[in-house]
Parts: sequence; C-alpha cells; structure tokens
Amino acid sequence: MSRTPHVVIVGAGPAGLTAARRLRVGGAIDVTVLDREGEPGGAPRHTDHLGFGLRDLHRLTTGPRYARRLVDAAERAGATVRAATTVIDVEPAAGPLTVVTATGERLVADAVVLATGTRERPRSARLVAGDRPRGVFTTGSVQHLTALHHRRVGTRAVVVGAEHVSFSAIWSLEHGGCSTVAMITPLPRDQTVAPLRWATAGRRRVPVHTGVDIDTIVGRERVEAVVLTDGTRIDCDTVVFTGDWVPEYELVRRTGLSLTPGTRGPATDRAMRTAAPGMFAIGNLVHPAESADRCALDGMHVATAVQTWLADRRWPEAVHPIDVTAPLRWATWCDGHLTVRTDAFVTGRLQVLHNGRPLVTGRRRELVPNRALVVRGAALDRLPDTDIAGLAVQVVG
Repeated sequence: MSRTPHVVIVGAGPAGLTAARRLRVGGAIDVTVLDREGEPGGAPRHTDHLGFGLRDLHRLTTGPRYARRLVDAAERAGATVRAATTVIDVEPAAGPLTVVTATGERLVADAVVLATGTRERPRSARLVAGDRPRGVFTTGSVQHLTALHHRRVGTRAVVVGAEHVSFSAIWSLEHGGCSTVAMITPLPRDQTVAPLRWATAGRRRVPVHTGVDIDTIVGRERVEAVVLTDGTRIDCDTVVFTGDWVPEYELVRRTGLSLTPGTRGPATDRAMRTAAPGMFAIGNLVHPAESADRCALDGMHVATAVQTWLADRRWPEAVHPIDVTAPLRWATWCDGHLTVRTDAFVTGRLQVLHNGRPLVTGRRRELVPNRALVVRGAALDRLPDTDIAGLAVQVVG
C-alpha cells in the first residue's frame, strides 16, 4: 500500500515555517515541524520593531506579528508544529531517514529540512579579556529579556559591532530602559544602511568608535567600564556583543555532513540539497545571517525541491561549496540566488566563474562587509538547478 510522504523540518523560524506551509499546499504531504524553543516563530518573535515581511508577505510589520502570522499560516495549512522538542540526531539511510529527539522519539521521514538558524558569538568565543561580571549579553539575549520577559538589562550600554543587528540592538535596549552610550567596530565605518543608522544611533546621538575593538571588560559584580584597543575607557554597566554569526551546526555535525570554511554551515546546491540524500538545509544555517524574509523565501524555494525529490528520488553524486578569493569570505545559495559576503570595504565587480570561465560579471559597486551581496545574471540562471561543480566568485576591478 502507498503511504503519504512525511517531511520533518527541524526549526520553526521563518525558513522552516514557510517551507512547511508551502509543502502542505494540496495536502499530499505530511509535515512535522520541530523546534527546541518553548514557542515557535524563531528570532522574530522577540524582535519587537518594524522591518519584517517585506519580501515574502509584501507588507512591513513587527517581528512578533510576523512570527505569529507564519506560525498560524503553517498550522492552517495542516502542518504539525511542535515546540519544546529537541532533535539530537538524523540518521541517514538508503530509504527513509530517522529523526531522533532528546526524549528518544524516532520519526521516520522521507525528507528532512534543517532550518536551525544561527546565533551571535558571545564574549567567551571572542576571547575578550578582563573581569567576568554580570551585564554582558548578545543581542538575542537582550531581546529575550526585554521583549518576552519585560526585564531591564541595565542603564548604560556599549554595543560591540556596527552592522544591521547592532543598530537593531539599540531599539531592544531602549525597550528595556537602557540607553546606548557607544558603538564599537574594528572596521573603518559602520556597515548598515542610512535609514536604520539615523532611526537608531543618529536620533540618539550615539557615538560610533571605528577602527577599534573591545580589549577589556572592567567590573567585579557588575560591568563598570570597557577599555578599547586604543586605550579609551567608556563607563557603562552593560555590554552587548552583536553579529559575528555562527550557524547552529551541532546537528549537522552529528549527521556526518562536513562544514564549509566560510559560512561554517553545510554546503548545498541551488536546490538546497546537502551531501546526504533526502536532507536539505535552508535559512541562516546556510547563509549567516540574512534577513528573516529572505530566509522565508528559502523556505518557498526548498519546498519545490523537496516535492521533486519525493517524486523522482534523484540526488546529486556530490555537493560542492563555492570557491571564493579574498577579500570575499563566502558565497552560497539563498532563495535560489548566489549570495556573497566580503571581509573588507572594496569597490569592484563581483565575477562568477564556472570551471575557470567568466560566467557573470556584475556592475561596479562598493562591497560592504556584513551586508548581503546578491549576484544575478541570465547565464547563471541558465545553469541547471542541481549541484554545480566548479563555481567560484572573485572581485575584479
């Protein structure tokens, strides 16, 4: 007897929830979404400001409203969404995959979509010297405390980083009754867009210290000050480390998939297939860290690929990461498009090569670190939507 195919999605953020909704269109596939958090919705549910939904919902809304809308849409479509469920392993096999939870439950799946997201590197991973007082956070932990638990984190904060999420942290701190007294970045200038800069640091006259990093945190019981690498001391009682993203790759490593050096996530082809048959990876697990709505578009994109896999059971023999040359950090696929990150401010053209032959050369522009750089071109679109070996990206004058 035939049975309805079963897809398990690990991660109930924008990517996973959108994939679940799209896979349930027509009702021909059973979909279960598992998430270790107490509530589904991912990071947007505790990011209480505007900036969500423009690309996928075609409207601008706040993070919590955006998260609720995605959860409701997935459940209305018939997907089973289970929170407080930690997946500890995915066992590859010649036939169906087996998803193992922390309670010992085993779910048989015809396809598994990993959408576990990303996190900011905390102080311990950045090897910042000094005392170990209270008052040191990441943006995510600040948002949890202020938006979900309505707690105050401090009164005077220093934000480490100057990318999109760093300026967003100013909003989150303000919601918790904490003012930002300084931002710090080792790069020569900030990496956000003018409207966000003005709406956060600009309106509040927050000084941005460029070309320096945090050297030491001072304080016994509570943060008292930070000392920068140029010797400047800034009095504060809160330090927030932002950006410097690391994918939630623990489950990927347990499955035996290798991590790519640049993204530190799994390599995928344009159909978001990994090297393990039946296993897909999407969202900020693959490209840390793009916006929530771009991750949602990943979910739309992968749904078609999963349906194709369930129909023909064909899988590429290998999945190759995309090569890059300095100053580029990595290149990977996001919602079907080639997305690139650079480590330095540079002006030039992004050029895509296929087996050493130039395929697409973009327009000349400034390439900004910590910001999405998307490469588009008809020649790139004509490549098959499968594993593409021999792709490389470089910067040319």
